[in-house]
Amino acid sequence: MKVIDMNPAEEYIFNQPEPFRSILMHLKGVIEHTIPEVEMKFKYRVPYFYIGKTPICYMNQAKDYVDLGFWSSAYLTRHIELMCTEGRKVVKSLRYKTLEEINDDILMDVLKEAYSVKDKGFWK
Repeated sequence: MKVIDMNPAEEYIFNQPEPFRSILMHLKGVIEHTIPEVEMKFKYRVPYFYIGKTPICYMNQAKDYVDLGFWSSAYLTRHIELMCTEGRKVVKSLRYKTLEEINDDILMDVLKEAYSVKDKGFWK
C-alpha cells in the first residue's frame, strides 16, 4: 500500500469533517482551474493561494461554514453584495455552508477580479 505524502494545506482540507471537506476540495479545484499559476501554501494555519509572493485568497473552515477570504478585497467590485464583511475592516469573503450553495460562475468571476487586482495590496 502506497502512503500519500500531503503537505500541511492538503492535510488541513482532508482532516475537515463533511460537508466542509467537499466544499474545500471543490473550492480548491475551481481556484486552480481559474488561476492555473496559483500555488497553495499553508499560512496562519489555513490554506492560502499565492502567485509568487502575493496572496490571492485563503480558505478557512469556521463554525458551520467555509470562508473563502480575498486578500485584496478592498479593490473588489463584483458580487460584493454576496460577500461577508462582519467584524472586519478590509477582508471580504464568500461563505458556504453546503456544496450546493457554490455558484461556480460567481466564484470564477470574483477569482478573476481578485487576480486582476493582486498587485494593489491589502489596504486601499
